[in-house]
Amino acid sequence: MVKKYAYIPKENCVACGCCVKACPRQAVSVIKGMYAQVDMEFCVGCGLCAKACPASIIKQKEVSGIEEKMV
Repeated sequence: MVKKYAYIPKENCVACGCCVKACPRQAVSVIKGMYAQVDMEFCVGCGLCAKACPASIIKQKEVSGIEEKMV
């Protein structure tokens, strides 16, 4: 099974916090009030943050080799 995680492109994020509220694992946080960031250690790839994003910028990505070692 391929592990997925949420990816939030910080250049498109407006830090509204909808994804933070939607995440059941507290894997998303807003950094310096400027953009949201996902902590891959806690993200389970459920997609709830992506559904909550009003700008529809959050995508699910598959964990690659290097990233998988970090998790």
